[in-house]
Amino acid sequence: MTTQATPTFYQSLAAGGLAGTAVDLLFFPIDTIKTRLQSAQGFIRAGGFSGIYKGVGSVVVGSAPGAAVFFCTYDTLKRTLPLPSDLAPVTHMISASAGEVAACLIRVPTEVIKTRMQTSSYGSHAQSSLAGAKRILTDEGLRGFYRGFGSTIMREIPFTSLQFPLYEFLKLQLSRALGRRPLHAYEAAVCGSFAGGVAAALTTPLDVLKTRVMLDMRDATKHSVPSLPARLKQIYVTEGTRALFAGVVPRTLWISAGGAVFLGVYEWAVHGLMGI
Repeated sequence: MTTQATPTFYQSLAAGGLAGTAVDLLFFPIDTIKTRLQSAQGFIRAGGFSGIYKGVGSVVVGSAPGAAVFFCTYDTLKRTLPLPSDLAPVTHMISASAGEVAACLIRVPTEVIKTRMQTSSYGSHAQSSLAGAKRILTDEGLRGFYRGFGSTIMREIPFTSLQFPLYEFLKLQLSRALGRRPLHAYEAAVCGSFAGGVAAALTTPLDVLKTRVMLDMRDATKHSVPSLPARLKQIYVTEGTRALFAGVVPRTLWISAGGAVFLGVYEWAVHGLMGI
């Protein structure tokens, strides 16, 4: 079995940007349906099956840089963290978590705009992503773009802590079974699909929490806004367990298929850039 070469910072940057844009644009309609199922107003009032590409403009702007920052951070830390090889899952968890925190600095503002456009939160007053961004800036200031930052981190760290160690483990096992490295892009895509689906299903309650926080447009300086644990408890008490897993099917399907595209395209792009 040959030793696997690692991508450079700029190779991770380019491959990550391409992978992020591909998956977000391809599966945007499923994400819209999932978001509407999770909204407090209900699926039909949030838009039902109409206008499923609302908010796609913010995704076009944010996908590439967000994914690029994630993979640059992830690959760099995976390569440089001074942990022994028998602690590889810990290395992958730390690297992926740090990558998500860095990516969220870019991703959360576009996610706030996207979520509100998907659920028609501004009605006829903001019909495009740009109009939605202007409305957020006017009503809430720059701070409004980071509404839900904490809940997003609260979702992403458990998600990536499950997804990426499982992804790397599955790749390693498949490589050993096949007796070669690196894997073909489609083989890595299968590993990414399974890892993403498992992580998505298990972290759905945290995704519901993130969606609710981003759709809550109350001014925290004028209204009492519940903490994240209190909000999660409130959803459970008033709406039941079913509400915590609202959208679990489209989320799992989306991230399972999206994980295949995201990690498959990433591996394909990295191999192409490295000339493997």
